[in-house]
Amino acid sequence: MDVEGGMKCIKFLLFYIKFLLWLCGLALIVVGILVQMGLQKTIKIRDVSASGAPIVLIAVGVVIFFIAFFGCCGAWKENYCMVTTFAILLFLVILVEIAAAIAGYVFRNKLSTVVEDSLTDMINSYKNGTAEFKKSVDKMQEDLKCCGGNSSSDWRNFGPDGKTVPDSCCIKVTPKCGVGAMTDTAKVHQKGCHDAFEALLKKNILWVIVAALIIAFLQILGIVFACLLMRGI
Repeated sequence: MDVEGGMKCIKFLLFYIKFLLWLCGLALIVVGILVQMGLQKTIKIRDVSASGAPIVLIAVGVVIFFIAFFGCCGAWKENYCMVTTFAILLFLVILVEIAAAIAGYVFRNKLSTVVEDSLTDMINSYKNGTAEFKKSVDKMQEDLKCCGGNSSSDWRNFGPDGKTVPDSCCIKVTPKCGVGAMTDTAKVHQKGCHDAFEALLKKNILWVIVAALIIAFLQILGIVFACLLMRGI
């Protein structure tokens, strides 16, 4: 039986909310993949937990993507079973997201250790690394205006003289500018990449929190309107 009046309005509101959730799910998948690729290209992360955030983003994105698509069909066809299943699945997703948020808060202090270990691996692998890997490391140092993990001295094993750093460490990048210039404050950045990279990650977390709040709001609205539509059907 077709719903009428106010229920018809709720039906279309629910449909558009589910469509927005579908777009959010797709966006989470894309962002998760880009973050994972970016981390793997920039620094060699050996700690499996470091990839937890992008993997969770991709997993949640895939689940929301299919649940929202399923919900859109249910709302459009006014199918009680599909709408009910959508509401239950969406509620379970919210529980998983809450658990992930709690886990992220508990392990937040591990971020510093993971970054430090990854930067150490990056420095040790640089000399014998591929051209693409070296290019990504150089780009990170140039963009963040840093050198090494904690300081430029982390590159002491890079050159035979113990005083040479990659050219990307230079304040003004030119060929061979890093030769013998490790401690030259006029030529080379003395600040390590650890603090700069950690600050960048923490800054991006703010945007993740904002996105999470928006998605959570849409999910709660989706459950509320789904329950209303179920009663109407």
